[in-house]
Amino acid sequence: MASASTDLDNAEAQRQLNNNNRPSSTGFWETETTSAKLFECSRIKALADERDAVQKKTFTKWVNSHLARVSCRISDLYNDLRDGYMLIRLLEVLSGELLPRPTRGRMRIHCLENVDKALQFLKEQRVHLENVGSHDIVDGNHRLTLGLIWTIILRFQIQVIKIETEDNRETRSAKDALLLWCQMKTAGYPEVNIHNFTTCWRDGLAFNALIHRHRPDLIEFHKLTRSNATHNLQQAFNIAEQSLGLTKLLDPEDVNTENPDEKSIITYVVSYYHYFSKMKALIVEGKRIGKVLDNAIEAEKIIHRYVALASDLLEWIERTISIISNQKFANSLSGVQQQLQAFTTYCTIEKPIKFQEKGNLEVLLFTIQSKLRANNQKPYVPHDGKLISDINKAWERLEKAEHERGVALRKELIRQEKLELLAQRFDHKTTMRQAWLNENQRLVSQDNFGYDLPAVEAAMKKHEAIEADILSYEERISVVVELANEIESEGYYDIRRILARKENILGQWSLLKELVVGRKARLEKNLALQKTFQEMVYMIDWMEEMQVG
Repeated sequence: MASASTDLDNAEAQRQLNNNNRPSSTGFWETETTSAKLFECSRIKALADERDAVQKKTFTKWVNSHLARVSCRISDLYNDLRDGYMLIRLLEVLSGELLPRPTRGRMRIHCLENVDKALQFLKEQRVHLENVGSHDIVDGNHRLTLGLIWTIILRFQIQVIKIETEDNRETRSAKDALLLWCQMKTAGYPEVNIHNFTTCWRDGLAFNALIHRHRPDLIEFHKLTRSNATHNLQQAFNIAEQSLGLTKLLDPEDVNTENPDEKSIITYVVSYYHYFSKMKALIVEGKRIGKVLDNAIEAEKIIHRYVALASDLLEWIERTISIISNQKFANSLSGVQQQLQAFTTYCTIEKPIKFQEKGNLEVLLFTIQSKLRANNQKPYVPHDGKLISDINKAWERLEKAEHERGVALRKELIRQEKLELLAQRFDHKTTMRQAWLNENQRLVSQDNFGYDLPAVEAAMKKHEAIEADILSYEERISVVVELANEIESEGYYDIRRILARKENILGQWSLLKELVVGRKARLEKNLALQKTFQEMVYMIDWMEEMQVG
């Protein structure tokens, strides 16, 4: 800001200091005795006291908002600045410089020394202080204390304001620059026309417009009305405090009044300016950083990305090794086929993606080293086992586990296929044996041996042939039993069904043999009976022949 602007601002502050130090016109009060004049004077004094009260409250909150950065706080603006300690801390926070250490002690001379240190620092900062001395602050002079704080606000908060316009040749005071900033930011908002720092802010719309311009997500401006000033002010102050972190220097009743205090409003509005200008200042400052810093930041980002991707890839490798090293397979052909399909999908789809990520990591590390080399920085060395060589070793272990998994899966698939063939063979043979058993059980269950000896003898011969055939079939039954036992020993998943069919065959076989034995016994009895009948016939025939002879 131009020096003329600084002089104007300091002159404005000093006018208050001069006015506050001006001797009272005792003669005037004695000569002017009319009731109208007395009322006017009392009214002026009341307004001045009200203004001072608002300023005291606003300035106290403003001071505390900065002292909070060094964990300090004041309760009474007039009393807590008297020893000079808080004044020194405030100037250190605002300037970023280190002032002389405060003198220890609570005596008046110690307080004067500390305040002198603060005032001397302000003079070194080219802040013109007229008619104010350390004794005024130590004595707690209300008007001069307020004037001093306002001077500090002008110097460290308002004087630094710079507004870029199309015509930057125009010199503006800090106050006018702040007013212009407010006008530029609220341009286009209905019913917001800022031309001062007093009455234009009473309805609260200006505060809300400033917030909405920069953070439209916080306020629904179209719902606000001028008639609801208290609500508008309360909303703006609360949002500024809760969402922007701006200290609530004012209350609605401080602004929504007939004569709002200009300095209090300026003090609060300037906090909006500094907050919303910070982002732009950061961007401007960032542009001043050279290509070296840009490369360093980019390299750091790539390093973080490399570490994250390397960690993810290593975690995936270890997790996959743990999964594919599990040699427990499904106990069925279809289950193993599904596992083999999943393994094939892993090999053809999932693994190639991870292999590409592994290659990308190598490219990423090369990019990092190139950027660091361009900045004359030391090469980056990954920590915690995230070197490319560490990743390659982990990948080799993965491929070893993958090979073992593939071999084991195919071996299990062959075993399951063999089991399935054995089961099919068993079912086929069991079906044939069952049909044969049923047919032979039907045959040996028939007792139509005939009604004479030749017929029974023929039936006996036929039975002996059937019996011989059945006994020779036992070997085939044994084959079925052996198949079932082999399938059981291999852990076939549907072994219950196999064993049930085996037991059924054995049961039918035992039944058939019992039927054969029973039928043979009946045949033998029948044959003996027929032979007896035959002898009886022979005897009758002989007796008849004897009678005839």
